[in-house]
Amino acid sequence: MTTFRIGADIGGTFTDIVFLGPDGTLHTKKVPSTVDDYARGILQGVTSVLEAEAIPASQVSEIMHGTTVASNAILEGKGARAGLITTRGFRDVLEIRNLRMPRLYDLHWEKPPPLVDRYLRHTVNERINNLGEIKTALDEKEVRSVVKNLLAENVEVIAVCLLNAYTNPVHERMIKRVIEEMAPGIPHCISYDVLPEIKEYERTSTTVINAYVMPIVAQYLQSLRAALDTGGVDGPLMLMQSNGGMMSAALAAQKPANIIESGPAGGVVGAQSLARKLDLEDIITFDMGGTTAKASLIERGEVTRSQEYQVGGGIMIGSRLLTGSGYMLKVPAIDLAEVGAGGGSIIWIDGGGGLQVGPQSAGASPGPVCYDAGGESPTVTDANLILGYLNATSLVGGELKLNADKARDAFERDIAKPMNLSVERAAYGTHQLAAANMIRAIRAVSSERGRDPRKYALFAFGGNGPLFATGMAQSLGMKRVVVPPSPGLFSSFGLLYADTEHHFSRSLIATLSEVEPDRLASVWSELESQARDQLKAEGFPEERIDISRAANMHYKGQIFELTTPAPDGEINQQFCADLQERFGQEHETTYGHRAGPDEPVELVSAMVIARGIPLHPRVPDRLMLKGAGEGKSNSTRKAYFGPDHGWLDTAVVRRTDLSTPTDGPLIVEEYDATCLVPPGARAALDDNNNILIDL
Repeated sequence: MTTFRIGADIGGTFTDIVFLGPDGTLHTKKVPSTVDDYARGILQGVTSVLEAEAIPASQVSEIMHGTTVASNAILEGKGARAGLITTRGFRDVLEIRNLRMPRLYDLHWEKPPPLVDRYLRHTVNERINNLGEIKTALDEKEVRSVVKNLLAENVEVIAVCLLNAYTNPVHERMIKRVIEEMAPGIPHCISYDVLPEIKEYERTSTTVINAYVMPIVAQYLQSLRAALDTGGVDGPLMLMQSNGGMMSAALAAQKPANIIESGPAGGVVGAQSLARKLDLEDIITFDMGGTTAKASLIERGEVTRSQEYQVGGGIMIGSRLLTGSGYMLKVPAIDLAEVGAGGGSIIWIDGGGGLQVGPQSAGASPGPVCYDAGGESPTVTDANLILGYLNATSLVGGELKLNADKARDAFERDIAKPMNLSVERAAYGTHQLAAANMIRAIRAVSSERGRDPRKYALFAFGGNGPLFATGMAQSLGMKRVVVPPSPGLFSSFGLLYADTEHHFSRSLIATLSEVEPDRLASVWSELESQARDQLKAEGFPEERIDISRAANMHYKGQIFELTTPAPDGEINQQFCADLQERFGQEHETTYGHRAGPDEPVELVSAMVIARGIPLHPRVPDRLMLKGAGEGKSNSTRKAYFGPDHGWLDTAVVRRTDLSTPTDGPLIVEEYDATCLVPPGARAALDDNNNILIDL
């Protein structure tokens, strides 16, 4: 029986659905995101494909899902009513934070409010030192009193984070037992299960975030599961994690902190897999949708990850030192830089008369002016339509008709006339400004991290990524742009490449030149055992489990760590020496210098990455996108390429037409995206159906 795997990704404007058959056949569908109930939009998209392609629902083998439900709950302040139990004297850790300021000279900036109100933060008298020794024993009667008080306040979830619990969880486990006895139905989590690492604010914040979104995520996953079951789709539901690996829906409901940045990860994972087929080890991914644009770095074939990031703090771009605007989440996540520039970004003129793009967005509703759905403010999509880059009648397979006259009128009224420009010059300036904003994201993951973007290929996807990629690459001196199949649904498609993956970590403060290797071996052995148990519980036998090591380290006296892959094999003195050398190399690559050989390197935490290897390849080598060769071909329309070129007759082609290399200018139109190839560039199709653009 033929079976299909589904990738479902929720974006700010569209929900993308991809069906993948065992022979590599792809069926795709874009539907507007249903903000009031995201599960409804997913079911609509899935049902639409099932009906259109006459696929029985029983033939769906699994659903891979990327979601923004958890992050939206934090952004909108709509998480659960949470209580916190912590050590006496540490009640205000969430408000003291770590003294990081995102805007150093803004006297009016205020910290975001804690996710747990102060009167719902209760303390207990206990103390465990940094060696795990109990100095003050925890009184169970006091615990019962504290839990009773929180329950009287009608909390919906309880987080527990005690001082130094990462070294000895005995007190946290006592509190967990009491909660389960007194309120067996209430969700709860302890920091040792969420983040057994040093740093009190980071551990407390991560545990609280996990608790804050736990009921929301659990309810959403139950709703989605019920909707799929109603539609007869009973395949297992898997969730994309922020780190780029998949986890079961049941585990995601317990540890939702791991899926906060679930949405953007799928495209990066897919780009990594396709780049390997092209023998491209070093690429920069560029994902531009309707609301934001994101960039990430893949180096030596591996995604780059950060071990902590801010959530709910707005756009994630710029120096890693300028943090503090959101809530600290210390879990591994694909390292992304983000700007508020997408197809729906609103164009406006500031008080000084300067043109601005975003970060406000018209979103899915009412959308850009050209959608003719009530939008009145001009957007980036309106500008691209005016410039001739977009087809007013063929977007989303002709399902979305665009009103070019309304877009032009809005641009002339709000932008062109006030700035004394022609409409096309105003629209082209908007296009360039949006590109300049997004270049900031690329620089944030490359040149600002010690990497030269000219040595990387630009991998462009998202509904708007291929429209801007070549212009941005030219500005950065990059020589090649890759546009994968189904670029507008690629984040959803990328989900299908991801393997089951779990990250485990444990704080281990030790100077590498002095530590006993047996101490390191003991910790890594415990982590590896924990990882194997998790994957075996999910059905992976020993021969299909892959475990790699990593370490967070810094020079002694520093407070920020770098993550470095650790050697395999026996943990001995040579292991420590090799690990220290790897750290020195990474420090030099990132910061441009390294300390001398006598400078002590301190290991802060040990990590393992555990992957479940599937029996068969997740995605076939050859992909066939149904309908990829349909539609008009070899037509032309006028497109504006700036004052140097003006309006040019531009060929409008299908992806399949590029089997013969073609010089720009040309426009490649597809169901889910439009690719712009400017004058001076050449586009061709490779054996894997990728568009390769050489500049």
